[in-house]
Amino acid sequence: MTAGAAKLARAADDSIAIPGKRPMILHNDRPEDLETPVRYFDSWLTPVDAFFVRQHIPRPAPIDPAAYRLTVNGMVSKPLQLTLADLQKLPQATVPATIECTGNGRGFYTPKVPGIQWGRGAIGNAEWAGPRIADILKAAGASSSPAFLETDGADTGVAKTPDFVRSLPMKKAMHPATILALKMNGQAIPDIHGFPARLIVPGWDGTSSVKWVVRISAAAEANKGFFMNPGYRYPKYAIPPGSPAKPAELEVIEGMPVKSSITAPEDQGKLALGSIAIRGFAWAGEEAIERVEVSTDGGSRWRDAQLSAPKLPFAWRLWLLDWRPADPGYYTILSRATDSKGRVQPIVAPWNPSGYLWNAIDRVGVTVEKA
Repeated sequence: MTAGAAKLARAADDSIAIPGKRPMILHNDRPEDLETPVRYFDSWLTPVDAFFVRQHIPRPAPIDPAAYRLTVNGMVSKPLQLTLADLQKLPQATVPATIECTGNGRGFYTPKVPGIQWGRGAIGNAEWAGPRIADILKAAGASSSPAFLETDGADTGVAKTPDFVRSLPMKKAMHPATILALKMNGQAIPDIHGFPARLIVPGWDGTSSVKWVVRISAAAEANKGFFMNPGYRYPKYAIPPGSPAKPAELEVIEGMPVKSSITAPEDQGKLALGSIAIRGFAWAGEEAIERVEVSTDGGSRWRDAQLSAPKLPFAWRLWLLDWRPADPGYYTILSRATDSKGRVQPIVAPWNPSGYLWNAIDRVGVTVEKA
């Protein structure tokens, strides 16, 4: 294991209490950037108090639900100012979806890249509920010509920090699973996760799921702000590790890649000889997970793990393998996932200057001792 991986493994124990949260791994306190210790990933739905937090800008002052308004404008025939009650009266869709920070796993890249050195825990799976974006745009009389949906939250940049505005291709915005979520795991979304309304773009990077939404606009072009360009772009072609990327060869990140992660046993843990449960999660953006394989001998042999139900696009599946090592010693455990399109988790994640989309075969090292 590299020194960087060892540091990330230790960080899982350095959790800190945050109001409204279980002890979390604190990367920043203003704005809050909180990573979930992988020991909390023991249920299909991630509890709200264990869900990771990523913010570019300090969150806005608490929004009064009675005063809240959603502006719907741009290329529409009937611009709207919708109250929270208006949104609640629209048909409500429930969408189980995994949200993952684009930089999850950044700390594993070599050579290192700047940015938050996330380990495995900038990810979570929740049940989101709210009106479909398609229904909101229909109510506003949106035409068929806009190519993009622009979304702005109530958070605003300070000093020279740019405003956090994102654009979404209209085809994805009109997908029936793309919603303006008012609830998270059956309850009103907490302020730290975007109360009163958060855009949920299933299967795409977490940056697309804008929090504290106060405006959606039908637009002919994508927003040209920092968080669309140069931010959150990825090389179209593989580049040598440590090399700069050419701006003309970067593209906007959309669907997330196939990946699995091991959540138990912990890296560099010591285990008693006997039955050992190897656990983890796997997801594949807009696709469903078909298979997870586990190796306990560094990749020489692989066994299929047992996958949890349900099998859905947009949401992760938990997996489990019962392992009974024959002898004590040091073992390297690996996991790799395959999705419904046949994509297989790679041995090496393509290096990129921003440290995005880490999805290399996961590995932990453990020492098995005689009982």
